[in-house]
Amino acid sequence: MSNDSSAASPTYHRMALLIASFMTLIAAGVGFGVRAGILNDWAIRYGFTKVELGTITGGGLVGFGVTIIFFSFLADNLLGYKKLLVLAFALHVLSVIVTLAATPVYGLAGKDATYWCLYIGVFIFALANGVCEAVINPLVATLFPKEKTHYLNILHAGWPAGLIIGGVIGYMFCGENAAVNHLYWEIPLALYMVPTLIYGFMVLKEAFPPSEAAAAGVTTKEMLLQFLSPLLLFLFVIHAMVGYVELGTDSWITNIMENVISGKAFLLFIYTSAIMFVLRFFAGPIVHQINPLGLLFVCSIFGCTGLYWLGSANTGWAIIAAATVYGLGKTFFWPTMLGVVGERFPRGGAITMGVMGGIGMLSAGLLGGPGIGYKQDYFATQKMQQLDDALFEEYRSQTKKSFLFFPEVYALDGAKVGVLKDEGAELARRTEIETEEGKVSEETTALNTWWEANKPSNEKEYDHEVETIETANIYGGRMALKWTALVPAMMGLCYLLLVIYFWSQGGYKQVVLHGEESETEQYTGGVQGPVE
Repeated sequence: MSNDSSAASPTYHRMALLIASFMTLIAAGVGFGVRAGILNDWAIRYGFTKVELGTITGGGLVGFGVTIIFFSFLADNLLGYKKLLVLAFALHVLSVIVTLAATPVYGLAGKDATYWCLYIGVFIFALANGVCEAVINPLVATLFPKEKTHYLNILHAGWPAGLIIGGVIGYMFCGENAAVNHLYWEIPLALYMVPTLIYGFMVLKEAFPPSEAAAAGVTTKEMLLQFLSPLLLFLFVIHAMVGYVELGTDSWITNIMENVISGKAFLLFIYTSAIMFVLRFFAGPIVHQINPLGLLFVCSIFGCTGLYWLGSANTGWAIIAAATVYGLGKTFFWPTMLGVVGERFPRGGAITMGVMGGIGMLSAGLLGGPGIGYKQDYFATQKMQQLDDALFEEYRSQTKKSFLFFPEVYALDGAKVGVLKDEGAELARRTEIETEEGKVSEETTALNTWWEANKPSNEKEYDHEVETIETANIYGGRMALKWTALVPAMMGLCYLLLVIYFWSQGGYKQVVLHGEESETEQYTGGVQGPVE
């Protein structure tokens, strides 16, 4: 095996460390994918309402982004890569132990203690993923200093791989409609310990290099001075848009498309994840031809086209084609942006790459998810008022809500719509649970009062209400995707400006801290394939 002396001494096994880093993302993806399939098991086994389940699964999402940024400041000159990955391994193991303790805790202490057990387990899982993300990006950039974009894309193929594995496990073994056999939720969830144990064993066994910046003697102060660069700040702004359009859309796409292709939306998500997984192995040859910024510009065109098309497609084949275009577009955004920062600002070390990743995550949690949700509410409300204004008044929320500087709007009350769709089954279960606990909430009481007063009197009225609300929701989702397509359009303009800027400077070139660049790599950040 060959080793680049500029990256590490012969005792560092580059491919082993790359595989270990890859496994951290698989562990994260499997955990997310499986958990989506076992929520109903938690509801039935422990008596949780959907509100409680939403709070549990939301634990730590914004904290994920903050964790990335915080630990990035410790990766270069303080703790180093190995210690942080050992910490991440310990957190991953602790998260599964705490989560699996839910059943015995339920028997000993009841529902409230079980809720906190699951919430803390999910939160620790998010912290572990944040520590991993703070390490693996600068680690791979250090291991492959002249092939950063190529190998960062390979690294981030681990995330869609984990989603695919977790999704398939959930589809086969989770929920009442499991395709093969419904297993106790503890069994599929514990499977994310397989990639966790693999990367943990490798991390404990392998030696790690100092970071590229630390090996060059770059101080923390010098790393922080990189943030004075207008180019870096511009890249941060673009990556906030990447987080919005990629992770923000992904958090909603299954929910939006479920109204259009009932029962098949999750399979569509697995399909786009598979596109990402395969194509990320080929970033090197692509950037060798058009450079990273050219690749990002092309991706923004595909992303914009795919999202707008998804907002219009009606037939099955059109939806698959639109999803394919969207999948092609979002494939290279995140890792290639990290590659550009790593190539242009190697003196920033883990800090610049960590802040980049953290900004993307924070944007997804604070802007992408809420923003796309707001657009759905805004357009669904408009459609509902056109179709049946009296019915809208019956099902609208009690208060108006806004997003950023956009106007306040009423929305369809999700709780009321949920009661209508299952004809009060979940509400009855929730009421029974709270009655047994001796504390029926005001919300549950109000919802019961509303349902008794507004329950459809016959099948025709019920069908009309369901169809009208479904039509409004489909319209709201489609319009949200169309308007979200503006974000990759703006990204495309930003990438075009960067292409023009670097053309005026003699072309895009990566900055290296060790040795000399090869003539074939100086404009690309990638090579034709693995050099091992």
